[in-house]
Amino acid sequence: MNAWLLMWVLVWNLIAFALMGVDKRKARKNQWRVPEKVLFLSAILGGSVGAMVGMSLFRHKTQHWSFRIGMPGILVLQIALLLAWTFRGLLLP
Repeated sequence: MNAWLLMWVLVWNLIAFALMGVDKRKARKNQWRVPEKVLFLSAILGGSVGAMVGMSLFRHKTQHWSFRIGMPGILVLQIALLLAWTFRGLLLP
């Protein structure tokens, strides 16, 4: 994996994880919340693992089916894309 791609994924995982924590804290204090679109976008941009770890650790959004299905779905799609990109020489003539 290229160094820039690894750095991209690491940064977005940290951002997604932090966003889950911030949103949970804001929810407890009944304050302004991080929009769900932002949480999903951070996962789509490469932070799906961080988002899922944040969901589990902070026990946040675990009752929402869109998150329980969506976050693992994004991760599976990202793994499939990474594998296709990695083995593109073997899969495509």
